[in-house]
Amino acid sequence: MQTLLVASRKGLFVVRGQGALWDISAHHFAGDPVSQVMVDPRNGHWYAALRLGHFGVKLRKSADQGAHWTELNAPAFPVKPQDGPMAEDSTPWNVEMIWCLAAGSAGQANTLWAGCMPAGLFKSEDAGQSWALNRALWENPKRLDWLGGGNDFPGMHSVLVDPRNPDHITVAVSCGGVWQTTDGGCSWLLSADGMKADYMPPESAHDPNAQDPHRMVQCAAQPDVLWLQHHCGLYRSTNAGQHWQGIAAPAPSGFGFAVACDPLDPLRAWFVPAQADTHRYAVDGKMVVNRTDDGGVSFKTFTRGLPQAHAYHLVYRHCLELAPDRNTLAMSSTTGGLWISPDAGEQWHGVSRDLPPVAALTWVA
Repeated sequence: MQTLLVASRKGLFVVRGQGALWDISAHHFAGDPVSQVMVDPRNGHWYAALRLGHFGVKLRKSADQGAHWTELNAPAFPVKPQDGPMAEDSTPWNVEMIWCLAAGSAGQANTLWAGCMPAGLFKSEDAGQSWALNRALWENPKRLDWLGGGNDFPGMHSVLVDPRNPDHITVAVSCGGVWQTTDGGCSWLLSADGMKADYMPPESAHDPNAQDPHRMVQCAAQPDVLWLQHHCGLYRSTNAGQHWQGIAAPAPSGFGFAVACDPLDPLRAWFVPAQADTHRYAVDGKMVVNRTDDGGVSFKTFTRGLPQAHAYHLVYRHCLELAPDRNTLAMSSTTGGLWISPDAGEQWHGVSRDLPPVAALTWVA
């Protein structure tokens, strides 16, 4: 029996099953938008981030797989300065959404990271009881040039902790490129060399600070291998993001939001194409999943079990997730679809077409 957590606009769903048989077994925070969910691999604790509009951003934790939940302090910006360079910042210093949650290394039992919108990075050293803004990145002058992309403000949606070195953190910002620190966040460097933003004027298309990564993931066994779905195509890095190599777009499109990778095989990854840019649904209304087994040299396209006519689904950033068994793959959409594949994406079983819009998925180990 496997367990999948589904964060949606109307609460957190717990889905359990195996093979082709899956059922929704529980529903938490009914009616509340859940923007992110994480299972801490170090202790199994569940974290759920809520986006409650007028009532603000909330954070909940369960140490018993959802039987009980406790409220934690949510990340919050300090008071905006009244003078100095940050006084002219047009970005509101208010957390609108927790967009990603990441556990620290195995040796940092209580360390958590949160990427937010606006694109601030927060760190907790007490398992989410309190949070501190990483000022070195937030106060970097280059941040003032970040763009909102499809949102009003830039957002940080991907935070990767190098399992070999807890001080090596890589983050992706839409639109602000990829940034890295090797000293625990004291200093940061842009790390988007090789990317191209077709939406920028030609003279600025290769500006690393103007890139729009949609999602970035890391091979756990070989952490120097990173995969990235960009607004303008697919990328892979084999040197921890120092340089990115563009991948020839497989049919039917190089546009999309989601990417998942195999934690042990650095050559295997999955992407879900969509029709750019104003449409943002499956190309020609036919849902497909693309998988590469050779580092992006070639792709296999899978459709079995997926809707192939008038399918107006969009698979968002955190909605394609590989289970710990490395074969079971879950995928969900902004129009309430949820599918699970038992064989690495080659065939799919529909779990539901009637869920609220889904923001994120995660497996319980």
